[in-house]
Amino acid sequence: MAYWLFKEEPEHYNYDDLERDGSTLWGGVNNNLARQNLRKCRKGDRVLYYHTGKEKSVVGEMVVVSDPRQDPDSDDPSAVVVEVQPKRRWKRPVTLAEIKKDPQLASWELVRLPRLSVMPVSKEQWQRVEELSRQT
Repeated sequence: MAYWLFKEEPEHYNYDDLERDGSTLWGGVNNNLARQNLRKCRKGDRVLYYHTGKEKSVVGEMVVVSDPRQDPDSDDPSAVVVEVQPKRRWKRPVTLAEIKKDPQLASWELVRLPRLSVMPVSKEQWQRVEELSRQT
């Protein structure tokens, strides 16, 4: 099992939408590195759901329920999607500002490559972000 972070504009599709829908195909990824990361996702992987825009925070967790496949809504043969389902909404979102301040997370792609929409998360990074979500 691997860990990931997927970003989305909450005005486009947010965690409420995912909970309402029960699952969604995660696609529309155009950046080459983000696509490479999406191709590495596998059924059972865990994913942090990150709201971009004004929120800039991790708001919940998803699980990948299908291996990558070609995007059915794209004419681009290199476009891929994975199906995801909500696992749990976090009681307290973890903001990008908090993440940037944390020395354990300083080398994370979320901090170093802020425009990357699909990125790996180490087990240690995942655990640290979960810890931050439990702090008041």
